[in-house]
Amino acid sequence: MNIFPGNMRFGAGQPVKRLEDRRLLTGKGQFIDDRPEEGALWLYVLRSPHAHAKIASIDTRAAADMPGVEAVYTGADLIADDIGTLPTLLVFKRPDGSPMTVPPRRLLAHEIVRFAGEPVAAVVATSRVAAQTAAEAVAVDYEVLPSVVDPVLATKPGAPAVWAEAPDNIVAAMSYGDAAAVEAAFAKAAHKISLDLVSQRLVPSAMEPRSTIAEIEKKSGRLILHVQSQTPGSTRDLLAEAVLKRPKESIRVLVGDIGGGFGQKTSLYPEDGIVAYAATKLARKIRWRGERTDDFVGGTHGRDLTSTGEFALDEKGRVLAYRVRSVGGTGAYLSGTGAIIPLVLGPFVQSGVYDLPLVHYEIKAVMTNTAPVGAYRGAGRPEGVFIVERLMDAAARQIGMDPRAIRKVNYIKPAQLPYTNAVGQVYDSGAFAHMLDRASKLADWDGFAARKRAAKKKGLLYGRGLTSYIEWTGGRAHTEKVSLHATAEGRVILHSGTMAMGQGLQTTYTQMVSDALGVPLDKIDVVQGDTDLATGFGSVGSRSLFVGGTAAVVSAIDLIAKAREKASQMLEASVEDIEYRDGMLTVVGTDKRIGLFEIAKKEAGSRLSVDSEGEVDGPSWPNGTHICEVEVDPETGITRVVRYTTVDDVGVAVNPMLVTGQVHGGVAQGIGQALYEGVSYDAEGQLLTASYQDYCLPRADDIPPIEVTLDGSAPCRTNPLGAKGCGESGAIGGPPCIANGVMDALSELGIKTLSTPLTPMKVWQAIRDAKAVGA
Repeated sequence: MNIFPGNMRFGAGQPVKRLEDRRLLTGKGQFIDDRPEEGALWLYVLRSPHAHAKIASIDTRAAADMPGVEAVYTGADLIADDIGTLPTLLVFKRPDGSPMTVPPRRLLAHEIVRFAGEPVAAVVATSRVAAQTAAEAVAVDYEVLPSVVDPVLATKPGAPAVWAEAPDNIVAAMSYGDAAAVEAAFAKAAHKISLDLVSQRLVPSAMEPRSTIAEIEKKSGRLILHVQSQTPGSTRDLLAEAVLKRPKESIRVLVGDIGGGFGQKTSLYPEDGIVAYAATKLARKIRWRGERTDDFVGGTHGRDLTSTGEFALDEKGRVLAYRVRSVGGTGAYLSGTGAIIPLVLGPFVQSGVYDLPLVHYEIKAVMTNTAPVGAYRGAGRPEGVFIVERLMDAAARQIGMDPRAIRKVNYIKPAQLPYTNAVGQVYDSGAFAHMLDRASKLADWDGFAARKRAAKKKGLLYGRGLTSYIEWTGGRAHTEKVSLHATAEGRVILHSGTMAMGQGLQTTYTQMVSDALGVPLDKIDVVQGDTDLATGFGSVGSRSLFVGGTAAVVSAIDLIAKAREKASQMLEASVEDIEYRDGMLTVVGTDKRIGLFEIAKKEAGSRLSVDSEGEVDGPSWPNGTHICEVEVDPETGITRVVRYTTVDDVGVAVNPMLVTGQVHGGVAQGIGQALYEGVSYDAEGQLLTASYQDYCLPRADDIPPIEVTLDGSAPCRTNPLGAKGCGESGAIGGPPCIANGVMDALSELGIKTLSTPLTPMKVWQAIRDAKAVGA
């Protein structure tokens, strides 16, 4: 696919320094909390202390009479005002073939609460302290009900029902492949391997907690919502059409700087809707700022997949059949992606980069009395790759094969590309064995034995982990709309519906437009986060560059074409004779010329503008190989990652420096998942990890130097840039790589499997138990 002129490089390969950093590092960023209060009222949310309970009564009179209180709202108030619920996609079936069914997600709970932390009432007051004090005076009488927090236990007979219309707690189920054929292959296999695996719940940890401001524009009466959202357009549409039930044109969503998103900030939250409702009700500016605990108990979590994965193999290590049974927790309510993640996105990549002839996947999406599960960096793909990569290493160890050799036996070969995997997804390009060979050399594979001996002399266990990952990127939309303007003042302005949240989109888009137009970087402005200017699909699924970037370059081509038409009229020449270069339009073979910005000056509004759409043919499939080495102290169970090497196929890297940074960040989060992070609820549904005192994140000294090599030898064929998404890759390759390394280190003690996170206590106990058995 190539719609660009042959000489157009769109700035690819240039490590342009981040243009946004000076503003952010000098405190000139515009985050929501930087906005002036200007007499705004504050909203505070009262949350349920119970995981499952009937609301017998709510008495708000004492709260309403407290100083500074302007309003107190309950679920009954919102129902009386016909406020809607947050929608989800009801596109799947339950195991019996009936349509999936989920409880309505209200902005404020009505009659029943289903997880500890669910919003029950909201207080609006003249200060945040006054609102919180009054909220504590709201008297709620609860009738506590039995709760269930483990998705596997939630499917057992007699488990408490989260939602009466799904008494077995199963929201929906999917199956892929041929169960009978897989069973037959297992019956005749030379080797079989089975692992019980958990991708535990994680809390997305953006630097900036969620916050929202809503106000009514005085002149127009429109509702203005300032919010952190990776998808401003859909956030506006959901608020207008589903919640407030008003024309979407009557709402303007504005998003400034976002201090990290990682998928958690992809949709409308109840708190956003409550703030907007209060602003329309009181005709005042209303603001809400969540504390970190609000994100822990009330924000979406990630992962939560429990699986049994099995390989049937022949004598040479060739996988004959692959079977996976999984239970994916959705929480008490379904986020917009709550069912899609385990039922669809995980299976998309669950066979990895391997040519596996027979598969059978069975997945159930199951409700529990816990916070909803939503997108988190990778969204299903880390879970799917974790299963196949953990099995590859375990199978190699059981058979006695080199972990590289078993992968090479099963890799999709270059001649098989484009390759359709077991669930119908088409890999357009890749060089999987090549990536492994490059990574092995860069990681000094042959020097591992000497390093292991040196560690043993220090009393340490030493292991090596290997992962070959693949990722599906792109989200559901393969198009993105932008507008591009050349102004009389000599500037170029790009309006895009994608959303920056730390990736460096301002830099990348600027260098692409600069290269296409021949206009200096400092003359280009990238404007995002304003639904009056652009309403694209947004930034999810690592789509911003290869879809949004395609649109940016298309807009530059469209602007040049429009400028050539204008110049042909002004210079009295045919369009074919007008040459564009570096902002000037010249009649070929003459000295007749006019500048791009001169043309803009003569246009209505003193701007030359185009509205453009970039389209790609399908998703992209970034992939690569990660190799790590770890030390395990058997006396304490502490694991330290000491070496980490990646070779990543991102196709054509527009800005290699930014891509490398994305891989670094993803690997750091992958290390967190493998070794440190994990959500824990007690049996009554109380969140035990509700702050960073109990939820452990990796710190800087837990992250080793990460050697990243980008390999562009297999450019993407589904978009004209040749680029593949890169934002989530590190978080996909990282967890199984680290887990494989730890299990390799522990294998000499006969330890075959442990569930992540591989905390010091868990590892120490496993070592202690293994030594006791050996004794």
